[in-house]
Amino acid sequence: MKKTILIAATLIASLGAKAQNWAVDASHTNVNFVVDYMVVSELEGTFKKYDAKVTSEKADFSDIKIEFTVDVNSINTENEMRDKHLQSDDFFNAEKFPKLTFKSISMKKVDGKKYVLEGDLTLRDVTKRVKFDVVYGGTVNDPYGNTKAGFKATTKINRMDYGLKYNAAIETGALVAGNEVTLNINTVLIKQK
Repeated sequence: MKKTILIAATLIASLGAKAQNWAVDASHTNVNFVVDYMVVSELEGTFKKYDAKVTSEKADFSDIKIEFTVDVNSINTENEMRDKHLQSDDFFNAEKFPKLTFKSISMKKVDGKKYVLEGDLTLRDVTKRVKFDVVYGGTVNDPYGNTKAGFKATTKINRMDYGLKYNAAIETGALVAGNEVTLNINTVLIKQK
């Protein structure tokens, strides 16, 4: 009898658990990248348009599911000519492949508020498994009654693996643009009611 009651209680508890939907707070989110420029400096850029579908049942977000989409045509490096070059077939080929996407597979707690988020990153027509180092900033209620959660996620990829093939060299032999690109996502999510 006790076993039947325990099974029934577990079933009721699992049915009561409900995935929470979260939306990106665009005014408090940024998606940027950093790449070496001619070895002597770094070039930074941002993507101005993005969206995400985020769900989680657990308060610590260890079961989070994320589908993140970036509009490649929204790239901004504060230089229109360079932005157009980055949108060309030398890099993103934004006309044919207008979206950069990430779909999560798992999020594992490492220590305290540090996590590793693993998933599939698609650029152009190439999909590769990547790991983001994530710092969970916490969850708070804002003055308007909204529940918000903050995260900073960082990963490094090799752009050549995704067909971003431009590789002009300067006279020393170094590449104009480095192969390693750091992607940073600083986001605030809003719990949907």
